[in-house]
Amino acid sequence: MMKWILFLPELYCLLMAAVFFGLAMIGRPNPRRDYFAALFLTGVSIVVCLACVRLEGTLFFEAYRVDLFSQVFKVMLGMGLFLVVCLCTELNGIEERHHPEFYLFLTTCTLAMMMLVSSVELLTIYVALELSSYSLYILVPLRRGHGIDVEAGVKYLMVGASASAVMLFGLSYIFGVTHTTYIVELIRVLPGVITTPAAIVGLVLTLSGFFFKLAVFPFHFWAPDVYQGAANQVTAYIATASKVAAVAIIMRMVALSGGGSTYLVHVLVTLSIASMTLGNLVAIVQKDMKRLLAYSSISHAGYVLIGILSMSQTGYASAIFYALAYLVMNLCCFLVVVKVAYDGSDLKIAQLAGLHRRSPMLAMALMLAVFGLAGIPPTIGFTGKFLVFAAAMEKGYVTLVIIAMINATISLYYYILVVKAAYLLEPDEEMDRLAVSMPTKLLAGALVTVMVVFGIFPHHLLEVARAAARILM
Repeated sequence: MMKWILFLPELYCLLMAAVFFGLAMIGRPNPRRDYFAALFLTGVSIVVCLACVRLEGTLFFEAYRVDLFSQVFKVMLGMGLFLVVCLCTELNGIEERHHPEFYLFLTTCTLAMMMLVSSVELLTIYVALELSSYSLYILVPLRRGHGIDVEAGVKYLMVGASASAVMLFGLSYIFGVTHTTYIVELIRVLPGVITTPAAIVGLVLTLSGFFFKLAVFPFHFWAPDVYQGAANQVTAYIATASKVAAVAIIMRMVALSGGGSTYLVHVLVTLSIASMTLGNLVAIVQKDMKRLLAYSSISHAGYVLIGILSMSQTGYASAIFYALAYLVMNLCCFLVVVKVAYDGSDLKIAQLAGLHRRSPMLAMALMLAVFGLAGIPPTIGFTGKFLVFAAAMEKGYVTLVIIAMINATISLYYYILVVKAAYLLEPDEEMDRLAVSMPTKLLAGALVTVMVVFGIFPHHLLEVARAAARILM
C-alpha cells in the first residue's frame, strides 16, 4: 500500500482549502455557489474519512501515526465540519464577499485538527495546534456589523498566545527530563520519572495549551466573550469540532503518564471540579443563549475530564463517547440558534418565547438537546455521563462522582429555563411562524434520532470507542 493513502483525509482537506482559496480570488461574490460547493465537498470529506478509518501506519519519520484512535476522531471532525456547513444556508453574520474565506479557514482549521489527533511528536503537535488556533483567530472577527467581534477576537488571540507560550515552556521541561520529543519514547521513559517535579510541571504546563482549547478552568475566560462575539456558525464550530480535537490530544498526553502519577490525578480532579462548578453556577444568571452555552461547555469540559483522569481503557472509551455525544447535542442547540436568529444577531433566551408555535420541530430539537446536555434519559447525554461516572467509580473516585452529580443537578435549572422559554413563555408581540426548509427539518430529525437511538442503544458506538481507547493503553 502506498504511504500517501494514510494521509488521504488531510490531503482531501488541503484540496478543499485550495478550492475555497480559488473561489476567494474571484472578485464577484456568489453566496449560493460558495455554500453548495462547501456542502458537497464537506459531505465527501465524511466519506473519505470513513473509507480510511481502518488504515494503520506511520508517516514523516514516525512523527505522525494513523490508527483507529486518530481515524475515529477524524470522522467526528469531518462530521462536525459538514454539520456546521449545513447551518450556513443563511450566513447573514458574515459579509458575502468573505464567504469563501470563511469556508477556507473552517477547512484549514479542520485540517490542522486532523493533523493534531494523529501527531505523536511534541513539536508536530504544537505546529498543528497553532495552525488550528490561528484559523479560529481569523474567523472570530469576520462577523459583520458588531463591534464586539473585534474585542472577542483580540481576547481570543491574547489568551491563546499566552496558553501557547505556557505549553512551549512545559514541552521544554518534558524534553529536558526525557531527552526525546517522540510520544512512543515518552511512554517508555516518562512513567519512570513522572514523580519528579520537573516531569509533573512539564506535563501540567503542556496540558495547559490543550485545556485552553477545551475551555477548562482557569483557561476558560475567553469562551463567553468569543462565543457571543463570533458569528453564530463560527461559534457552533468552536463549540463542537475544536472541543473534539482537544479531547483527543488531552487523552493522548495524559496517557503518557501511564497512570503512575497521583499528583497529575490531583491536578485533573481539581480542574474538573472547578470547571463543573464555575460553569454551572455562572450559567444560571446568563440571559444570552450563546453565553449560556459557553458556560455550559466549561462545565462539560469538567465532566469529560472525569473520564480522562480515570486513566483506564473504560475511562478513555467513555471520554470518546462523551465527545461524540457533546458534538451532536451542541450542534442541535446551535441549529436552533442559527434558525431563530436568522439575521445573524445574538439570541437572547427570552427571544425563544413562543418557539413551540413558531416551529414545533425546532422547539422539540432544542428541548431534547438541552435535556441531553443536562443528562436526562433516554438521551445520549445521559449515557455519556453514566459512562464517565462509571469509569470514575471503578477507580474509586466516589467523592468526585458525587460532586459531578450535584453539578449535573444544578445544571438542570438553567437548561429547564431554556425549555420554559420555548414552551411556556409567550412573546411580547405576535411573531410570524419560522420558515423551516425541508433540509433543515431533515437535519433536525437526524440529530434528534441520533440523540435518542444512541442514548438507548449505545452498544455499537461504545464498542468503537473501546477499540479506539485500546490504542492508548
